[in-house]
Amino acid sequence: MPRTRVIPDGQVFSIIQRMLDEGGEKAVSFGTVSTATGLAPPSLVQRYGSRDAMVRAARLAAWDALDVRLAEAVVQTAGKGPQGLLKALGPVNAAAIASDLRDPELAGRAANWRMAVEAALTDRMGNGNKARESAALLFAAWQGQALWSAAGESAFRLKDAVKRLT
Repeated sequence: MPRTRVIPDGQVFSIIQRMLDEGGEKAVSFGTVSTATGLAPPSLVQRYGSRDAMVRAARLAAWDALDVRLAEAVVQTAGKGPQGLLKALGPVNAAAIASDLRDPELAGRAANWRMAVEAALTDRMGNGNKARESAALLFAAWQGQALWSAAGESAFRLKDAVKRLT
C-alpha cells in the first residue's frame, strides 16, 4: 500500500499563488493543484472544501507572508530612509494577491497592509500631515511601479519619487 503524501498547507498555498501569478484564477482547480502537488483531488476537497475556499486560503496566507516580510524589513532597515524600506520589501504586487477585493476579509487585509507600509514610510519621512501624505503618494507610486513593470514599463524610478517627496 503506498504511503499517504502529506504536504503542509504553506507549500500548497505557495504553489497555488504561483499558479495564480502565472495563469490567473482559471489556472487553479483541484485537478491542476493535484497535479502540481501530488495530492489527490479528494484530499484537497477534504482540506479546503471548495476551489474558492482553497484560493481564498492561499490569498490569506500570502497576506500573512507579506505582514511578516514587512515586519522583517522594518527591523532590517531601521535608521534608513523610505527607499531602503521599499528596497528591503522587494517587488510586491499586492494587486495580484488582492485581485478579488469583493471579499471583505481580503479587502481588509489589503487595507491594513497598505496602512502598515504607509506608517513605516511615514516614520522614515518625518512627522505630521506632509509626511503622511508623502508616504501615501510614495506607496501609490511603488505599487504602480510594480503593476506597470509587469507590463514591461520601467521608465519610472522610485528613487526619483523619494527625492521629490522628501
